[in-house]
Amino acid sequence: MVTALTILMLCGGVATATWLVGLDAGSNGKAKAAKIDNLSITAASTPGLNGLLYPGGTGDVTAAIKNPNPFPVVVSALYLPAHTTYAPGYKDDPWHDDDLIALCDSSRSLVSYTQAAATSGAIRELAAPLVVAANGQLSVTLTDAASMGSESPNECQGAYFSMPSFTGISASPAPEGVSTTTSPVSTSLTASAN
Repeated sequence: MVTALTILMLCGGVATATWLVGLDAGSNGKAKAAKIDNLSITAASTPGLNGLLYPGGTGDVTAAIKNPNPFPVVVSALYLPAHTTYAPGYKDDPWHDDDLIALCDSSRSLVSYTQAAATSGAIRELAAPLVVAANGQLSVTLTDAASMGSESPNECQGAYFSMPSFTGISASPAPEGVSTTTSPVSTSLTASAN
């Protein structure tokens, strides 16, 4: 009986499968590209004391750039309206008289972008590109980006200005591994046109 059991064990040794499993031609997965949404630029906190306008001078412009996309975006340039597109003044405090501030409207303020040209759409590069985080917002101060004409009326004293809308932007998805810009940040626009 022991001999029969031994023979049975030797015959029933471990067997390995030699079948190979292959892959059908055209086998694949599915991916989908994200939809790209436009950035928005809106007025932000008030400029600091170093960036105030006066007749014949320049001042800072503050803005918030919002990126609704699920990826970071590099902003490298802004397109400006014509230099004859002026910003209306408005009050942000109780001491301004409503009738007087009305005399600092967009036809009289003489406040425009410093780097604006005679025609709308002048491209002005940022001194350094800004990387806005995915689904993020970046507070930016554009130093000396606004100018006030020397004939700006007295009623514009102490007023805030709603700067004219940008006409475009140069922006693209950020390359992988690029660090996002920390908010708040200060930069400037270049004088050279593209």
